[in-house]
Amino acid sequence: MPAQPMPEHPRLLFTPSSIAEMKDRVARYDWARERWNALKRRADDVLDDPIELPPRGGNWWHWYASPRNGAPLRTGEQIGPWRWEHVSPVDGEVFLGDPSEPSKDYDGVAISGVHSRYARIVLDLGIAHAMTGESGYADKARDVLLAYADKYLSYPLHTIRGEERIGGGRVGPQTLDEAVWLIPICQGADLIWDRLSERDRDEIGSKLLIPAARDVILPHEMGVHNIQCWKNSAVGLVGFLLGDDDLIREAIDNPTRGYRRQMEGGVLPDGVWWEGAWGYHFYTVSALWSLTEAARNCGIDLYGDAFRRMFEAPLNLVMPDGKLPAFNDSGTVDLRGSAPIYELSYARYGSERFADLLSASGATSDYALWFRLGDLPAATARTWTSENHTGSGYAVLARGEGADATWVCLKYGPHGGGHGHPDKLNLALYAHGELIGLDPGTARYGQPIQAGWYRTTFAHNTLTVDQTSQKPAEGRCLAFGSSDGVDFAVTQAGDIYDGVRFMRSVALVSAGLIVVHDRIDCDRDRTLDLAMHLEGSWEQVPAGEPWSVPEADGYRYLRDSTTRTSETTTLGLRVSDALRASVLLASGEPTEIITATGVGDHTEDRVPVVVFRRRGNRMSLAWCVALNGAPKSLKSEGTIVEAVDATGKRWRLDFGGDSVAVLDAP
Repeated sequence: MPAQPMPEHPRLLFTPSSIAEMKDRVARYDWARERWNALKRRADDVLDDPIELPPRGGNWWHWYASPRNGAPLRTGEQIGPWRWEHVSPVDGEVFLGDPSEPSKDYDGVAISGVHSRYARIVLDLGIAHAMTGESGYADKARDVLLAYADKYLSYPLHTIRGEERIGGGRVGPQTLDEAVWLIPICQGADLIWDRLSERDRDEIGSKLLIPAARDVILPHEMGVHNIQCWKNSAVGLVGFLLGDDDLIREAIDNPTRGYRRQMEGGVLPDGVWWEGAWGYHFYTVSALWSLTEAARNCGIDLYGDAFRRMFEAPLNLVMPDGKLPAFNDSGTVDLRGSAPIYELSYARYGSERFADLLSASGATSDYALWFRLGDLPAATARTWTSENHTGSGYAVLARGEGADATWVCLKYGPHGGGHGHPDKLNLALYAHGELIGLDPGTARYGQPIQAGWYRTTFAHNTLTVDQTSQKPAEGRCLAFGSSDGVDFAVTQAGDIYDGVRFMRSVALVSAGLIVVHDRIDCDRDRTLDLAMHLEGSWEQVPAGEPWSVPEADGYRYLRDSTTRTSETTTLGLRVSDALRASVLLASGEPTEIITATGVGDHTEDRVPVVVFRRRGNRMSLAWCVALNGAPKSLKSEGTIVEAVDATGKRWRLDFGGDSVAVLDAP
């Protein structure tokens, strides 16, 4: 359709006034001058380089892992045109790519990196031109854009499995990859748009931008999803760049997938992105902001409350060391590493909490060069307290100050869709500077270990029934609060297995003592396994017999497995040179206690695992994690009677001359 009235170029990443503000930062602040000089060097370094676009589109980075141990590969020596060695960092084994088989097309993954580099080159050159006015930067960016315009339609449409169909890309193997690549292409093109001839603009628009947005990205619909957010931003930026109102409306107002629908349906009440993985939370923020900012520059305000809450949620749920746990399809996320995007949120929302994170991170970035508002206030120390985040379903019990505080998170909320893990009432534990109770996180999706370990219930700190994973479910928090100095959460797992009811209560007795009571009731006899995966290494573990590892998913990755049966046990754990811990169990009934090592970052990274196993229709036990040697004992006191026909058990926890009672009553 005809171009719509729009502000002058640039209008996507910057406006003429924001470029003037950036120049002022460079003049006033040493850090800004350093960032600008680094960016300018990147642009200068490519001015004389030949433009050699890859002969084909790239491949899926989730294939890029060792088929032996699941560890991500690294690109080694180039051995031919568009061919490299691909090296396992674990054992140094070298793999060669096979383009005929997508799961082994490692060269295609390296080619994806080359395409990404060219997109960043266009953006760097565009910024360098905007800051200096020098035509050489604009001319080089123009040459890259025209090279892609000439080649783009010759790249076959392909998916992660090499299929020529909707959902695939030309530059990348998914519409996601196409969108991530297209955004900096648009932002860079916008910065030199007025330097281009009418013919150049038509060539780039008709052969590159419009085909990518309209023909590749738009036909693939994802609903409310992190991928759709990237696609919306790419389509919207093409629309704002070219003044195409149809593309702008599709990106923002489409009722099933547009920006407004993403914010309405994807952001939980407490600001967590609905997929429940911190990596995808920030990945979604990274997708949203470029469209949000471009719309603002063109007179449409999308900086609403939901987007603000997305920046606040990680601050509410971060661990004392500044990291977010590896829930669902995510690794551990260092919030300080994600701090650069808070430059934008601070500039637009002005929250002191955002400024505090930026001050605490102590780093500058391109985002600071682009958006920072003057000097930041000094960072303040944080005192940790317990909070129940009901919107996303995380009950956090916390105590202490700074990085040495104790932090326990009980995960009971929504499943998280396709990126969710079957781990209702999973428990993460951080204390004294160490992550002690581990969530497995994720592996590259193309590797068998992703389904065989990381996505199994058994890999998490929760209940597995009959050696099969839980169903997707949403649990409930039944009680949360504090009594006599003890913070507690009582939760129920929801419909994780047919005929099974699982309740978990957790109490933070002190900064060095976490008590857990688990109760499972079943409609028939079942095999009930409660697992805990821990940092460090076993020490002072009671003698046991070798345990035959089942071939079931999750279980088959165990090593060094031994078993013993007892009503009580104490297991010693060496977390680090400075920190020792104990896991104490009191079940009141004979319980099989299995110790082993499980999988950490890959199959050769071994972490301690304990499994409390019982066969029956009911299981009730108390256990605790004690730091630096306390408490001395945890033992059952037998049956108590609270009322007629209401029987249960009581445990007494002795430590330092004091005691805590744990009560299990129906």
